[in-house]
Amino acid sequence: MNDLTDLYASDPRAQQARHWAQSALRLQHAEFSAASADASFRRYFRVRDSADAARSWIVMDAPPAREDVRPFIAVAELMQTAGVHVPQVVARDLENGFLLLSDLGVNTYLDILSEHNADALFEDAIAALVAWQRASRPGVLPPYDAALLQRELNLFPDWYLTKHLGVQLDAADRAALDAVFATLIANALQQPQVFVHRDYMPRNLMASIPNPGVLDFQDAAYGPLAYDAICLFKDAFLSWPPECVEAWLLRYHRMAAAAGVAVPDWLEFRRDCDWIGLHRHLKVLGIFARINYRDGKPKYLADTPRFVRYVMEVAPQYPQLQALAALFEKYVLPRAYSA
Repeated sequence: MNDLTDLYASDPRAQQARHWAQSALRLQHAEFSAASADASFRRYFRVRDSADAARSWIVMDAPPAREDVRPFIAVAELMQTAGVHVPQVVARDLENGFLLLSDLGVNTYLDILSEHNADALFEDAIAALVAWQRASRPGVLPPYDAALLQRELNLFPDWYLTKHLGVQLDAADRAALDAVFATLIANALQQPQVFVHRDYMPRNLMASIPNPGVLDFQDAAYGPLAYDAICLFKDAFLSWPPECVEAWLLRYHRMAAAAGVAVPDWLEFRRDCDWIGLHRHLKVLGIFARINYRDGKPKYLADTPRFVRYVMEVAPQYPQLQALAALFEKYVLPRAYSA
């Protein structure tokens, strides 16, 4: 696409991004096309040298009123230092919210994962995660503290239950939910604390050399060790048989322990995965509902039943979480598949 006249005629930021990127790269002629968009206000364009199709870059468009690109730059440097493959920042325009990045390719793990290649791809993803966690130290990234954990959990009743399902919890049920939240938060805070990507899932991993390339890390924090591992295998857009998840978590546990990461014993770690996984699943139910009603992006709602299943796979197994299972049986299961 050499001419934005038709495609981006009503999109001045896209035109601005193209002209800035071409100027930064000193390219006279370049193809410019949409690369991807995510659940935030960021979007991405691919710039390809018209004279050499093998040369391409990615432009991140992060409107300054909505997004801040500085955390992306800071975390990219941390991950590079840890030996994790992430995009290189080629040029930056902080005032206008543009970054020019190296291009890690077009195939995400989500695009190519299958039962035939999952073991090999996840082996690389686990190795990258362990490298990232080995580099952990306090005071560098924002803490995944009780206040943040609580804000994330509140998305579930505020946006999923109330806004999406039309459920109003009575005082007793709300107290029961709050008690479960307190249990999940306490568990998250007592886990070993490490660097946490917070969205370490196949959609944000690129098949690349070295493999994987890691994306969408700007919200990284210092928090619970089990978070990224369970995020990788209980994905927002792809589900695996429980025996596969178990085997991959065990592989992570062994690799992390061998690398000196402070993992607890297997049974404690496995419980931590379940409980921090529940935290994430409840948060994502709220986020996907919010994205629909606040941001006008309805496609994510189609994946909410996956998270309902994730919750019901885990909550009934633990006495401390029986109240959550009961709330789902009472309020969510009768509505989740028809809302």
